[in-house]
Amino acid sequence: MTVLPRYLPRDTALVGLPQESRLFSVEPHTQLQGFCHWQNDRKASPTAVLVHGLEGSSESQYMRGIAVKAYRAGFNVVRMNQRTCGGTEHLTPTLYNSGLSEDYRTILNELAHRDGLNRIWLIGYSMGGNLVLKAGGELGKTQPALAGIAAVCPNINPTICARALEEPRNFIYHRHFLTRLKSRLRKKAALLPGKWDLSHLDRIATISAFDDRYTAHDGGYRDGADYYNRAGARHVLDAIVAPTLIITAQDDPFIPYSMFTVPTIQRHPHIRLLAPRYGGHCGFFHRDRIGEDPYWAENRIVDFLLGRL
Repeated sequence: MTVLPRYLPRDTALVGLPQESRLFSVEPHTQLQGFCHWQNDRKASPTAVLVHGLEGSSESQYMRGIAVKAYRAGFNVVRMNQRTCGGTEHLTPTLYNSGLSEDYRTILNELAHRDGLNRIWLIGYSMGGNLVLKAGGELGKTQPALAGIAAVCPNINPTICARALEEPRNFIYHRHFLTRLKSRLRKKAALLPGKWDLSHLDRIATISAFDDRYTAHDGGYRDGADYYNRAGARHVLDAIVAPTLIITAQDDPFIPYSMFTVPTIQRHPHIRLLAPRYGGHCGFFHRDRIGEDPYWAENRIVDFLLGRL
């Protein structure tokens, strides 16, 4: 389930969707790039802000897939690139990390105050799911424009998730992510010579070691353990007041289902949890139902956006 949907032929062309590139300033010297697909009357239409996962981008298949569905359902859609992702290394001197929820609170506030949008949903996958949940908890009741949150396979406890990803059975996924992270850091370092010491990069064999040496310090954390602990949305889930959907699979290889069986989620008055037995990590490829394609999680998100769930 984790791998299959990524290699099946799929039409994710955004044909017929108007597109506008936009830069959001989230802090001094740092901008995030979004691709906006506006309805004819954007102020009268609800808006979905999409956030990708680790080593993804606004062009990831799942981002384009849900963008098309949400737009056809009547939503404005904003596909975001996290810091340095999607070819945006030049837009910020920093790396991206699981704790940068302030970026999405800032974007949400800009869309609400500058654009006059009053019904905004935050939708995130994997790391992006953690970010939107964390942003929602931090906002609490302070931003009435936040209409809802949807998170697919969110890594709400990065300590547990990193440990699971580094298990031998997940060596293919772990190697893929670690190779991509190293490659991105090299590109970043070429733009900012001297900022990072890459002399140890080739010897780093795990994501947790990479995060301990590079991600944590770049993000202002003491070390990797401090980063993993503080970045998790688990700390603020109880403060969420917007309608929230969490979709996760019980067989996700590196987002352990046990994280979602706690009372904070199971008994939360505003969180709806969908946890099918199978689905892998952000896969959820199911047999077609009448009127929808096999991308089950995307279709459930649209149901949630439209109040059908």
